[in-house]
Amino acid sequence: MRLIHTVYEPAGEGPHPTLIAMHGFGANALDLLGLAPYIADGRFMVICPQGPMEVPIGPTRGYAWFPIRMGASPDRGAIDDANQMVTAFLNAALQKYPVDRKKIVVLGFSQGGMMAYRLALRNPSKFAALVALSTYFPPDLKDEVSDPAALEALPTLVQHGRADEMIEIARGRASAESLRALKVPLTYREYDCGHEITAEGLNDLSNFLTEKVLEPIIKV
Repeated sequence: MRLIHTVYEPAGEGPHPTLIAMHGFGANALDLLGLAPYIADGRFMVICPQGPMEVPIGPTRGYAWFPIRMGASPDRGAIDDANQMVTAFLNAALQKYPVDRKKIVVLGFSQGGMMAYRLALRNPSKFAALVALSTYFPPDLKDEVSDPAALEALPTLVQHGRADEMIEIARGRASAESLRALKVPLTYREYDCGHEITAEGLNDLSNFLTEKVLEPIIKV
């Protein structure tokens, strides 16, 4: 497995419902791992890959999925390279860890959310749900949907802070409209916070995953 990563594994032999959680720009593989015991009462295995690109963050260094170009669109080639790397990582994780392949959720925060969108829209049938936190939907993705029918069956949670200073709330709302246009079954939530995950947001995330993945109502 090429990407450094951290893992939280629930008690028991598995296979476990699994969350692939991708951090934001400047963070690392430990950033989201601390949430694992609190997500749906710790019932999910949480696998947190680390972005392949090292970036300076003040006196320390963090990691990113692709470079940020101030005043310009992100480098599409770098994004595609990162997507291929994460796809290969996911495939390797399925072989190494006791993952319930029918209950895989892709989650991303900020820049990691852009990665999560790309992974899910390119292969929606692989995932039981999509979670996008404090991020935005890249407009070009609407032309890359590989399986519209599967996408229309992919439960999706979008959370955004009204006071987000990094990715303004207007972009979160525009993302929700883009997803609705694609007929994605969307749950959209706003919070009185900035670029962060709050206790309220974590509770809503847990309820969403429990309802949509752990204990779904199956309609015949």
